[in-house]
Amino acid sequence: MMRMVTQLRSQVGYDLLAFRRNPAATFFTVVLPLIFLLLFTSIFGNEVLEGREGLRAATFCVPGILALAIVSATTVNLAMTTVTRREDGALKRVRGTPLPPWIFVFALATASLVITAVMTATMIAIGRVLFDVTLPLAGVPGLLITVLVAAVAFSAMGLALSVIIPSVEAAPAITNAVVLPVYFVSDVFIVTDSTPRLLRVAGDVFPVRYLTQALVRSFDPTTAGSPLPWDHWGVIVGWGVLGVVVVARRFRWSPWGS
Repeated sequence: MMRMVTQLRSQVGYDLLAFRRNPAATFFTVVLPLIFLLLFTSIFGNEVLEGREGLRAATFCVPGILALAIVSATTVNLAMTTVTRREDGALKRVRGTPLPPWIFVFALATASLVITAVMTATMIAIGRVLFDVTLPLAGVPGLLITVLVAAVAFSAMGLALSVIIPSVEAAPAITNAVVLPVYFVSDVFIVTDSTPRLLRVAGDVFPVRYLTQALVRSFDPTTAGSPLPWDHWGVIVGWGVLGVVVVARRFRWSPWGS
């Protein structure tokens, strides 16, 4: 048991170090969400909303960009990183070591959870300092569970996405082609009642909308009832389970096969 814990700790440390030394991963995961937060708040303003107990508009912008940051730290980062390691033979070499495959995969998810936690704290701090967005005490348990569930589920989706990416060169294009349209139909950037019905239906299919709405419920003190969105977590977990099934059946450790 202690050996497994040591292996897991060492692998998580390696994954975090590799992330820090990857400029592209750092930009898309850390810098880009902050740029979006500043950009959209500047465009749409941060006025006090009428009839919402003094809430500011950024109260609904911060959770949306936080959802983007979580997806970037998990699905986007893992999809591109895994393809790179697979194509340069790193995953094949891992298979030749005593490190159990499940520890390797679990370490990837754990590292993504650490990055997600850091981004969550950063978003909350920036929202508080720059935009006067506060996190109600009642919303803290829901936020923590949402971040944990999302980090694990979206990590599984990122590993599953790597299965269909054929090369390192194609990784950024395919990954962004998948996630960017989903952002726009999932109320990540703009929340409006005038969204066409077809786009609303499309957004209801994917888990990003449920992640966004779960985060909004944590930040919004006017939310009626319990701030624990069990129904939203259920959809996210369902997609995570689908990702696990794909990884278990189709994950490739080398460019030429399993």
